[in-house]
Parts: sequence; structure tokens; C-alpha cells
Amino acid sequence: MANPNLMILYVADAPASRTFYADLLKREPLEETINFAMFALDSGLLLGVWAREKVEPAVTSISSGTELVFSVETDGEVNATHKDWAARGLRIVQAPVHMDFGYTFVALDLDGHRLRMFAATPEGAAQ
Repeated sequence: MANPNLMILYVADAPASRTFYADLLKREPLEETINFAMFALDSGLLLGVWAREKVEPAVTSISSGTELVFSVETDGEVNATHKDWAARGLRIVQAPVHMDFGYTFVALDLDGHRLRMFAATPEGAAQ
């Protein structure tokens, strides 16, 4: 059975998004062209950014109906990342907060794609 291993975000400016994600992820792309860049993540997931005007078949809508989720071990790491991303100028659309699944915040990339950082709540922990 095929196993999903690549997530592609359609972007307005592929070179700008390549630079944004190289800085955010602290790594260079595995592959890149003028219209596309692909990053290999430690989890095994590949993340691509692709110029939406070059996608075939053509993209008919872009929405914030998905999230790229980053998990860390502790609430302190969530807070440190929140501080770092805010200092980099990322738009924070949800400040750090405890939710039923853990401690989390949400930022947006250059195209409005949602980037969620979270630390899972230990099983049985009080909210």
C-alpha cells in the first residue's frame, strides 16, 4: 500500500517561501527549482513549496483548511518557539493556550498556511 510521505503547500512566491522555510526549519532544501523546493524533515515527512501558478492541474482554491503541525516535548519549548516566531515577524493567530490535546499556538506563513506548534498533554493530566 502507498504511504503518504510528502505534503505540498501552494505558494505565491516560491523563492520567498523557500527562504522562509529554510530559515524556519533550519535546513536547506533537498531539491529545488525556481518554482519548487522540497525539505526533508527529521520525521521522514517531505515538505514541498510549489508556485501555485505552475501547478497542474491548476489550483482552483487556496484555504486555511489544513495545518502543518510541529510537536515538541514541553510547554517551555512551545513558549520558546512562540517567542522566536513572533520575533521573526510571523503572524500569530492563536497565542499559546492549553487545549484538550495539549499546549499550543498557531502562526501563519507567507501565504497564510497555518503552522501549529504543540506539546501533547500527558495522559491523565488535569486541564
